[in-house]
Amino acid sequence: MNLDLENIKDMIYVIRKQKVMLDSDLAKLYGVETKRLIEQVKRNLERFPEDFMFICSSSEIEALRSQIATSKSSNSWKHKRRTAPMVFTENGVAMLSTVLNSKQAIQINIAIMRIFTKLRSFLLLEKELVNRIDSLENDTTKVFKVVFEKLDNLERQIPTLRKDRAKIGLNIKG
Repeated sequence: MNLDLENIKDMIYVIRKQKVMLDSDLAKLYGVETKRLIEQVKRNLERFPEDFMFICSSSEIEALRSQIATSKSSNSWKHKRRTAPMVFTENGVAMLSTVLNSKQAIQINIAIMRIFTKLRSFLLLEKELVNRIDSLENDTTKVFKVVFEKLDNLERQIPTLRKDRAKIGLNIKG
């Protein structure tokens, strides 16, 4: 299995406002059948609370299909599953290394943890940039407000023209 970080990143989806990975994608990465991965998880359910792993509802499955269809990855949705997929959060993926104890599982977990860390740092950077843009926007608004107030004051100071003044220009009436 190619441990390209970009390929693994394409296997991360968002469900319940959490970044998660599918059981079938993880099984592929670990080099085991999906049913074997699920068996190991079921044997060790106490290690996988709801914030580590959960089973998708039907509406979440539809949202997942949409994410897979629009992602740039070569993943395809497995339509012939009998059961809803298990999805694993970052903590759940880390816990998988304790139930799938192989060298490949350890290497895959290290790569996945690096990707989750990288994604988290991107989110922090994005949040910082949004805050800076908001600050610039507020500062710009304040500057424009001052400029418009000055223009209003200048307009009040300009003398108004008399109504009975003589008009300048050509009178073209044919």
